[in-house]
Amino acid sequence: MPKRIEELLEIIVKENAADLHLNVGLPPMMRGRKGLKPMDSQALTSDDTTAYMKAITSREHQEELQKVGGTDFGFAFKDIARFRVSVFKEKAQIAMALRLIPYQFLSFKEIGLDEKTMRYIITKPRGLVLVTGPTGSGKTTTLASVINYINEHMGKHIITVEDPIEYYHNHKRSIITQRELGVDVPTFAEALRRGLRQDPDVFLVGEMRDLETIEAAITAAETGHLVFGTLHTTGTARTIDRIVNVFPVAQQEQIRMMLSVSILAIISQILLNRVDKPGRIAGFEVMISTASIQNLIREKKTYRITSDIQTGGKWGMYTLDACLMKLFKEKKISFDDVLIYSYDPQQVVTQLIAEEVIDTESAIAAQAQKEGLQEVTLDDEMEQKEKIQNQETQSAGEKVIR
Repeated sequence: MPKRIEELLEIIVKENAADLHLNVGLPPMMRGRKGLKPMDSQALTSDDTTAYMKAITSREHQEELQKVGGTDFGFAFKDIARFRVSVFKEKAQIAMALRLIPYQFLSFKEIGLDEKTMRYIITKPRGLVLVTGPTGSGKTTTLASVINYINEHMGKHIITVEDPIEYYHNHKRSIITQRELGVDVPTFAEALRRGLRQDPDVFLVGEMRDLETIEAAITAAETGHLVFGTLHTTGTARTIDRIVNVFPVAQQEQIRMMLSVSILAIISQILLNRVDKPGRIAGFEVMISTASIQNLIREKKTYRITSDIQTGGKWGMYTLDACLMKLFKEKKISFDDVLIYSYDPQQVVTQLIAEEVIDTESAIAAQAQKEGLQEVTLDDEMEQKEKIQNQETQSAGEKVIR
């Protein structure tokens, strides 16, 4: 007999796992630090997954599941955690994916962001702040920490629009109005339009997924509000281009102008497995809007923004590659992850060699990775070693001649 849903959730919380997967034909699967692993030896039947679904799913969401084949909602488990639940049909059977959402809020230091930089962003009276990254990269956790900081330190009216509500906020110094899509309001754009009449200071848009929502968010930022939103993009340039390209060609010039004025910051993030201890750690790219970056947005030169980020350290900016190198030097992430997730792995390797953080053996592996090779033969290794040694000898000889 399979474990009860309560037992499975307790294990997820105890292990601080990321996700629980329930599929017919497989035992319950837990996503931990080293990927998916079974939580039981017994495979689930169709009756099992249906029973799990009915144990935590409301009648309304069960009706939605029958109508459209899927439903999403937030689920509180005792007083220890919340889960974001996705119930769906596959092969005419019920399957579920549950994402753990801890109750406690993390500080900016715990997340890996500089508090001084974040305080500079948060205390701005208006503007658009985007937190971007792939699904499961921790965007929701970052924004929850932002909202919690404002709630604890500032007297604001904060309106959040989420699908579903994941982190619950209690009123502290601020008023928190949390609206759930499909329960309290039909669309993100509608919530933003109505929210402008509710005396807001801060908006949080759970996902800027379509033209109407993006347009409403930019308008809210232009009309004197601080707006936080998320996009499934990586990097500042791709994020800006993604927003502009959502609009018809005839509107894109106008949107570029509006964005250049309203954009305040873009924080891109990914989640990586730690090597120093169990758990995961976030890697960030932080862009703070400056006059130069605003000009690059207007002139369609977003590809040059990375250069401004590289030289913008005094404003708190840094690239993802710089962040990954820092985490690697601190022995928190693996070299493989640096190669996989950096935008320019060859440049990263060159810099790490120059700083004597890695040796030529690692450089050879990096070259193989860059060229997409699965294996490097012994002859190839010797050839690469000789090439690197010759380059080093030549460089040393040039220094002596000089």
